[in-house]
Amino acid sequence: MTGPGPLLDVRGLTTEFVAGRRAASRTVRAVDGISFQIQRGETLGLVGESGSGKSVAALSLIRLVPAPGRVVSGTVEFEGRDLLTLNDAAMRQVRGARIGFVFQEPMTALNPVFTVGSQIADALMVHGIASGAAARARAVELLDMVRIPDAGRRAGDYPHQFSGGMRQRALIAAAIACQPSLLVADEPTTALDVTIQADVLDLLREMRRRMGLALLIITHDLGVVAQLADRVAVMYAGRIVETGPTRDVLSAPCHPYTRGLLASLPGSTPGGRLAAIPGTVPDLASLPAGCAFAPRCADRVEVCDERPPDPVSAGPGRSVRCARVAETS
Repeated sequence: MTGPGPLLDVRGLTTEFVAGRRAASRTVRAVDGISFQIQRGETLGLVGESGSGKSVAALSLIRLVPAPGRVVSGTVEFEGRDLLTLNDAAMRQVRGARIGFVFQEPMTALNPVFTVGSQIADALMVHGIASGAAARARAVELLDMVRIPDAGRRAGDYPHQFSGGMRQRALIAAAIACQPSLLVADEPTTALDVTIQADVLDLLREMRRRMGLALLIITHDLGVVAQLADRVAVMYAGRIVETGPTRDVLSAPCHPYTRGLLASLPGSTPGGRLAAIPGTVPDLASLPAGCAFAPRCADRVEVCDERPPDPVSAGPGRSVRCARVAETS
C-alpha cells in the first residue's frame, strides 16, 4: 500500500506495566505519550540509555509487549491502518510480513532445536510466500544475501554453530524474508566486536538500498545513529525529549540530556576525564511532577519542577521538550 503520508505515524503511544499484587501494586509507565513518524525509505534512530523505554516502544508498535504490560492509549498508523485496532489475525499478517523485527538477543530469538535455514523458511511458509523446497531454496538465497559464507551448507546448521555476528545476520535474513516495508532493529550491534558491528551496519545500509526499506534503529549508541540514521529521536524516562535531523541534533543538541549524552562520549575532550550525567534515571513508577530530567539538569529553573514541558519547535524539522528552550523560542 502506498500513499502520500508517512509510512508509520505514531501518536501519543503510552504503554504501562502493573507491578506487584493488588493493594501493593503500582503502575510503571514505560512509554509515556510518544509521537514520531517514519517516511518510506527513511531511517529513524531511537536513542537513549538503558531503561529509557526504547525497546518497549518498539514492541508496542507490533503489539508484542510482554505481560503484565499493555498499550493503554495512542495510535500506531502503518500503511494507512491503526495497528492498535486490528484483530489478532490481521495483526499476524502485518507482523513479520509488512514489519520485520530484529530482536535484541540473537541467541534467544533463534530456536536452538531447529536449523537456521528451516526457521527462515518457516517465516516464508507462515505468510504464504513459499512452501516446501521453494521456501528452503529462498532461505539459502536470503542467507547468501546477508553474507553468510557457504550459505547452502550453513542453512542446515543450528544457531549454536553460528558466531554472534552470523546469528545477527541470520535474524536480519528472517526479518526481510517477506520483503517488509519497515524493518525494526533492536540494538542490532550490542555484544558484537567493533569490526562485526561495522559489518552489520553496512549490511543494514545495503538492505535499505536494495529493498527500499524504512528502518527504525533502537540503540544506546550515538555512533550507530550518526552512521545510519537520517533522523534521531532521543528518549528519556519513557518520553521523547528531542527529535530532528541526525546531523543537526548531534552537531547542535538542544535538550540538556542530549548534550549530556554527547559530552559523555569517549574522545569528546582529548586527554580529559570522561564526563558523566549526574544522578540516576528516575523510577518510572514515581516520576517527578515536572520534567523527568530536572533532578539531573544543570539548567534547571523553577518551572521545570512544576509540569512536564510540551514539545516546542527548535528549527526546521526539530522538536524539543525543554522549558528553557521554550523561553527563547
